[in-house]
Amino acid sequence: MNFPYQLLIALRYFRSKKRHKGISLNTFISIAGVALGVMTLITVLSVMSGFHKDLQEKILGVNAHVVALTYKGRIEDYESVQQQIRKVDGVIDAAPFIYGQVMLRSGDRAHGVVVRGIDPVDGTGTTEILHNLKSGSVMGLKDGDGTPGLIIGRELLRSLGLFIGDEIDMVSPVSEIGPMGMIPKMKKFRVAGFFEAGMYEYDSSLAFINIRQAQKFFNYGESVTGIEVKTDDVYNAGKLSDDIELMLGPPYYARDWMQMNRNLFSALKLEKIVMFIILTLIILVASFNIISNLIMIVIEKAREIAIIRTMGATSRGIMSIFIIHGLIIGIVGTLIGVSGGYLLCQLLKTYKFIDLPGDVYYLSYLPVRMNLFDFTVVPLAAIVITLVATIYPSWQAAKLDPVEPLRYE
Repeated sequence: MNFPYQLLIALRYFRSKKRHKGISLNTFISIAGVALGVMTLITVLSVMSGFHKDLQEKILGVNAHVVALTYKGRIEDYESVQQQIRKVDGVIDAAPFIYGQVMLRSGDRAHGVVVRGIDPVDGTGTTEILHNLKSGSVMGLKDGDGTPGLIIGRELLRSLGLFIGDEIDMVSPVSEIGPMGMIPKMKKFRVAGFFEAGMYEYDSSLAFINIRQAQKFFNYGESVTGIEVKTDDVYNAGKLSDDIELMLGPPYYARDWMQMNRNLFSALKLEKIVMFIILTLIILVASFNIISNLIMIVIEKAREIAIIRTMGATSRGIMSIFIIHGLIIGIVGTLIGVSGGYLLCQLLKTYKFIDLPGDVYYLSYLPVRMNLFDFTVVPLAAIVITLVATIYPSWQAAKLDPVEPLRYE
């Protein structure tokens, strides 16, 4: 097979003369610089994607895909609204809920939490959290003759020093007027189970009770706060939210999970873009090594370049030699970097050897999610930067006058 002479000469230039061993060392340094930049960039982007995906799963594991509310604050005829929502194409299930803020007190310990009243039979179809209880059962929320049940997060259970079966006081911030003035409303509940969502915010400040008990405690009568909706496609929740809002009409409105967590996901997206730009500078720095390496090769091979020119090579051919040489450095470094990044991501994903404080980062480990987009864009960016870096040294070699190096030969 006949290869172009530019490729053969470019490959030959990887072997330098013995008196110029530093040039070969610079080649290895250039390859290592590109490889390190690509590996770092792929690893960081995969971790950022992992944060985004893991956070999304945890949020959707606790919250519904769409929530239908009313500007009045309470939905009175919620059963008919629930049936209307269930008829919308793409809706899997819908269930009423009550939302309120209370204080849970156990002995001398107290903690402010968000209480969600749900139906223990129909209300578990819109979220996943109560299907993955660490202890107890959702059936503990059913009404009975004894103390009503309550399910809380693991961190809340620890901070209050509770165990399954213990009783706890629920205190409402809205007081009632009695003979002695304002009296805080209080009711005893029994811990029927606990969950672990994996996010400190939920595990430390969220509790579930029976929707009937919530109606009594918050004086809702037969009303509810809203309707939770589960869709067949989480990424189509925005469209279904608009469909539900259009169907119900005023005073109802609907919000999807992306709207309710827009600030958080926007911040993650912006952070990923900024990290890509910053870490691309590592590859850019490595490209300066390629420039200096090619300039040194041009100086060393000046006589050979002159001889090749006298043999009939064009300026474009000489320029192609050094562009190919630089591209080989970039491609080899990129391939090593992609392989190293993939291996490092697999190790992080499999062994999870980097622990994170859950109360700071919401997650207890470093999540990793590798996607084809990152593994495509990063190598392409590295190769483009390498190509740009080869232009100036190649141009210098192409405009070299063959007469000067051969004048005293």
